[in-house]
Amino acid sequence: MKILVLNCGSSSIKYKLFDMDTRAVMVSGGVEKIGLPDSFLQIKLTSGEKVKIEQAMPEHTVGIQLILNSLVDEKIGCIASLDEVQAVGHRVVHGGEKFNKSVLITPEVKEMIVKCIELAPLHNPANLKGIEAIEQALPGVPQVAVFDTAFHQTMPDEAYMYAIPYELYEKYAIRRYGFHGTSHRYVSARVCEYLGVDAKNTKVITAHIGNGGSCTAVLNGESVDTSMGLTPLEGLMMGTRAGDMDLGAATYIMEKENLSTTEFSNLMNKKSGLMGVSGVSSDARDIENAVQEGNKRADLARRMFIYRVKKYIGAYAAAMNGVDVIVFTGGIGENDAYVRGEIIKGLTYLGVDFDEAKNKVRGEEALLSTPESKVKVCVIPTDEEWMIASDTQELC
Repeated sequence: MKILVLNCGSSSIKYKLFDMDTRAVMVSGGVEKIGLPDSFLQIKLTSGEKVKIEQAMPEHTVGIQLILNSLVDEKIGCIASLDEVQAVGHRVVHGGEKFNKSVLITPEVKEMIVKCIELAPLHNPANLKGIEAIEQALPGVPQVAVFDTAFHQTMPDEAYMYAIPYELYEKYAIRRYGFHGTSHRYVSARVCEYLGVDAKNTKVITAHIGNGGSCTAVLNGESVDTSMGLTPLEGLMMGTRAGDMDLGAATYIMEKENLSTTEFSNLMNKKSGLMGVSGVSSDARDIENAVQEGNKRADLARRMFIYRVKKYIGAYAAAMNGVDVIVFTGGIGENDAYVRGEIIKGLTYLGVDFDEAKNKVRGEEALLSTPESKVKVCVIPTDEEWMIASDTQELC
């Protein structure tokens, strides 16, 4: 069975085509700069060769059609006919309280995704565009929605509720939803498989840290708390997002800077985090280079980032009355040995004993803790696309 996985952003489309029989990625790539004159499709072939096709793509339908055309192209294609694509899986960012698992897309499901747009105004509309583009290009091919928020629907109410007037929750469904759910679900299950332990009897803390980041407490295979909230702004310090802060500080900044809600949201989401503190970049690699050059603000930004991840891991160990496994994933979690090491050094009180030599690993599965460590610490590269493909296969 061949399954196409699509992740449609506001101005981009990432994709992978899977042969489910062999678990092989037949081709992957992405469209960038949709709506701009210099938009393009970049394709990564199984040979490792990269192909770039520059073409104006005013909206998502054109981009998806270009992707489909490339799949059957005589020179770079990997299938003989689009009839070989038997299903399409979509990442959908927000499913609200309506979805606690992946579902086949029907007109009713689409209506509910539309109702969640107010909770994810930048993401859900793009996800819907991808669904509708496939309806036009591949009529009759089943489609599946895999929600970022679904994994976290097992959180108890004391974890997901905010301490606001209850009527606001009833009227607007204002609560913690959490994101990166597909990644947290994959790595929490995969690390147990990797270690040979029973996921249904294990306390796991997953740290998905990259330009966006979140931590999740996974108790016996279920999410019981997560750091992101109603939106992806809450929780950890991120590349450009502020993460946790005093709400009083928020209103103070708005008053002093005379900011509208839209302007304030832009400040907190796009100009804060590592970028805002360092003044250098939102990218951890650039921050590291700046630290090496003696940039004190970059050093502060990195220390703040590390501290907040440590703090959440400690909080989630308390929430679950212990922890058996801590797993790092995401761009920083998989590749930045220094950040991982500094976080782990602050967890010795939990009984963590890690091997600094093993911590030099980049982008591959690894056990970082020693045999004597009471808590196992691992790196597990995330594979959200495979998770989406698996759910799609199961439902189709």
